[in-house]
Amino acid sequence: MNEAYYVGYSTVHKLVKALANQVVASNYTADVIVAIGSGGFIPARILKTFIDLPIYAVGISYYDSQKRHEGRPKKIQWIEEAQKLLKGKRLLLIDEVDDTRMTLNYCITELLKSKPLEIVVLVLHNKLKKKEAQFPDQITRYFAAQEIEDVWIKYPWDAQDIDSHTNKEHQMHTTYKEQHT
Repeated sequence: MNEAYYVGYSTVHKLVKALANQVVASNYTADVIVAIGSGGFIPARILKTFIDLPIYAVGISYYDSQKRHEGRPKKIQWIEEAQKLLKGKRLLLIDEVDDTRMTLNYCITELLKSKPLEIVVLVLHNKLKKKEAQFPDQITRYFAAQEIEDVWIKYPWDAQDIDSHTNKEHQMHTTYKEQHT
């Protein structure tokens, strides 16, 4: 993996707007948004601005405290009571990144137990790499706002110093423009 790739709040907002536009252009009408936490929480709330639907949240962890992959994803928080309400519904499932696909696949498998009518997957970033899991056949629509190399993505909600984070994102884009002009 190369250096970190910094993404600021303004960029996140624009990526979510692009996802919303893709969903609308596809003529998909959803009933609810399901956010995978913690990375999907903020994108889900922004998505609600463009596609006004209720948001349900699930917490799934695939990393330990040292940011290493654990053996498999595990539930941290689940929508047990609301899960009954998902039967026959059209879901927009959102997360920040499709890296190994293990978390997304695990969440989809669990959500399918609720017998939704359809699940559409949305991610801010799809890492261009071999995935460790494949989506079940029921997943026929997948939208990624941006395709990206296999780099460590630094999202603003993980920043301890948001000004420094924003400056690093700006510097990263400035350097990229200089190298490609």
